[in-house]
Amino acid sequence: MKKSYFILFIISSFVFFAQEPIPHSMDHTVVRNGEIPGFKLYPNPAYDNVVHISTAKNARKEIVVYDVFGKVVLTDRILQTQLNISRLIPGVYVLQVTENNHTITRKLVVK
Repeated sequence: MKKSYFILFIISSFVFFAQEPIPHSMDHTVVRNGEIPGFKLYPNPAYDNVVHISTAKNARKEIVVYDVFGKVVLTDRILQTQLNISRLIPGVYVLQVTENNHTITRKLVVK
């Protein structure tokens, strides 16, 4: 009986708690649906008034920053890689970046 519970536990662990498999490719440009190719956000945590958001194309980006309660605290459009965050108080935020109809969401920590 213990053996069957153990086997059932192992199987359910793989089915319900397994992570999404990483695509294997010699080409590292594999992108999942909705993600922006080459997306980088740095420094994170941010200690200064600027964070850098770069992508493979570095096209115009629309930025929306939410606080932990879901309230929009900053919106901006940037053509380069620098986003001015001087208006944000220290805390944890959700950063939503849209470029060429692709959207990505990341956590941003401001110190």
